[in-house]
Amino acid sequence: MMENKIFSLTHRRFNLLTGEWVLVAPGRLKRPWQGRVERVPSPSLPEYDPSCYLCPGNTRASGERNPSYASTFVFDNDFSSLAHDTAEMSFDSEGILRAQTEQGVCRVICFSPRHDLTLAEMNTRAISDVVRVWQEEYKSLAALNDVSYVQIFENKGELMGCSNPHPHCQVWAQKSIPVEPSKELGQFDGFRRERGKCLLCSYVDVEMKNGERVVYKNRLFVALVPFWAVWPFEVMVLPKNHMPDISFLGAEGVEQFADILREVTVRYDNLFEVSFPYSSGIHQSPTDGVQDGSFHFHMHFYPPLLRSASVRKFMVGYEMLANPQRDFTPELAAERLRALSGRHFRQR
Repeated sequence: MMENKIFSLTHRRFNLLTGEWVLVAPGRLKRPWQGRVERVPSPSLPEYDPSCYLCPGNTRASGERNPSYASTFVFDNDFSSLAHDTAEMSFDSEGILRAQTEQGVCRVICFSPRHDLTLAEMNTRAISDVVRVWQEEYKSLAALNDVSYVQIFENKGELMGCSNPHPHCQVWAQKSIPVEPSKELGQFDGFRRERGKCLLCSYVDVEMKNGERVVYKNRLFVALVPFWAVWPFEVMVLPKNHMPDISFLGAEGVEQFADILREVTVRYDNLFEVSFPYSSGIHQSPTDGVQDGSFHFHMHFYPPLLRSASVRKFMVGYEMLANPQRDFTPELAAERLRALSGRHFRQR
């Protein structure tokens, strides 16, 4: 732990990526808990589920039949939130009430034909196949004239609102740049103007020297609990060297990215010996044609579990009305994750 008294007291930490603050209250985890206890999901799923609309050969709600895919499978979301053919319209009432239509496309990527395999239980080679599909989707969608941003994300587990346990993620590509990436873009630009350097390159240097928030690293990537983490076991994965987006990953980069994704997700599952829920997503350079390559791509993991497989962190009350608050230090979270085995508990 940092030898600084401030970190043993309730304190605020600055989020360099968003320009916002998080309240850290060490010891709050000791308070008695008589609140909600979640149902722990069943540890076993079949390899194939005839009722699953994502399994190979099955019919989806749209009436389309999935091919008998053997690796990854991509299709346009049958219930897409965005569409290319949405008419361009706007509304403005005295500059106060404003609205405008949004165009785009939403796709689904099935990681594997296996209904029961999450990233944590896939091997590095299979995860590399997923990463290559991410690259292909990013590049093909970026080439569309009406796409300014491509968001790749995964909601894993019932606690994160996942509607189907079959391992999959989504890709939303849209005309505007969403709120969270916009915040980060502003911070990147401000940091470069002030210091002449990349924000995340500078941050990686500090974390690699310090080491106490690093969970795992390989030759090209590092996984760490951010200094400003909000969620109990939040992790950020990022390349050690500057890289605007995942299209810059060569063959070794794809393999190294897959390796670190497996290490992070295995440690998550091993923490409470359960298929660990989370929302994750890749933030990378916008595709609007005006970026200068100063963005540094990275992947966020936001898991809700706090004390055990059945007790989660609630973002309510103070967190909703004031600012985010966490119950123990990021350094303690990193220490616990770092100490876990890289071998999945079901394979021991």
